[in-house]
Amino acid sequence: MSEQLTTTETSAGSTTVDTDRQSPTAENDKLGKLIGIILGLTVMIGAMLLAFATPQLNSGARDLPLAVSGSPQALEQVTAQLEQGAADTFDITTYATADEGAEAIKNRDAIGGIALTGDGVTIQTAAGAGASYKTVLTSIGAQLEAAGQQVTYVELAPTTAEDPGGNALVSLGMPLIFGGMAGGAVFFLVYKGSLRNRLLGATVFAITGGLTATAILQFGFGTFDGNYWLTSLAVSAGIMAISYLILGLSSIIGYAGLGIVAVLMMFVSNPLSGLAAGPDWLPAFWGDFGQFLPVGAAGTAIRSGVYFDGAGATQAWIVLACWIALGLGLAVLGARRRVAASAR
Repeated sequence: MSEQLTTTETSAGSTTVDTDRQSPTAENDKLGKLIGIILGLTVMIGAMLLAFATPQLNSGARDLPLAVSGSPQALEQVTAQLEQGAADTFDITTYATADEGAEAIKNRDAIGGIALTGDGVTIQTAAGAGASYKTVLTSIGAQLEAAGQQVTYVELAPTTAEDPGGNALVSLGMPLIFGGMAGGAVFFLVYKGSLRNRLLGATVFAITGGLTATAILQFGFGTFDGNYWLTSLAVSAGIMAISYLILGLSSIIGYAGLGIVAVLMMFVSNPLSGLAAGPDWLPAFWGDFGQFLPVGAAGTAIRSGVYFDGAGATQAWIVLACWIALGLGLAVLGARRRVAASAR
């Protein structure tokens, strides 16, 4: 550190004063601050790794809801074989007919099914629920074929030829998160003191963002072929839930609200959303918990709109509505507090 010397003149002559040299206490404070920052950033990296790695490393085929249909005798035999060969893989629900099992799959109560008929075994898959589930069921079909069974395959929620793995749904995750965060942050900063303009801007942006993102994937790339308007509404609701939460929390606690929402969305809601393989592929508690957060709920609503004609998304819509209402309530409360403070 270079030292600067300042000379001041007095009646008795001149005096040289060292203005840059700091006391040992100040130097210790600087060192303590540096150590604190380094430790804080290190903890943040560790927390980020745990947030993403823990669900992924513990994910897999475990307690997957499976629809098995057929006669009572056939059901008893097959369920016993499944429980013996893959005890923890499936959570089996039995149905009397193949149509009932198919209806459960279409309503997203099961990830797929096994229908036992007089003509053999039918493996009922739903690729739209997640490519991993179809892989598991296809492997079971192969085992049955090797054992001499007549096996046929029926796809109940097909993906498109342009996107057979359903990867486009995963690509929506980042635009949804950053779109919601950017929209909330921009309108919070630009329209200071105007709650109406903030909410209006965030709402219109969420709608246009949902319409645009869905149009690009559905009409531009051909990766979606479901109900365009329903899918767009789901994307818009996800963006709006995040934007409103930023507006509300920032109205209460200031700029810290932006950081809190960013951490919640990026490092909690995103890895627990189940966008990649569906929530049933995640560890039981984490998969369920993620569905009560904005990204997970939006992902389920979008997946239902794209592949299942909107079925099985009631909880997701309720969760998104609750997050939007929470953000709106916090924003109104923050505005009223500012008015009260100005009056005082």
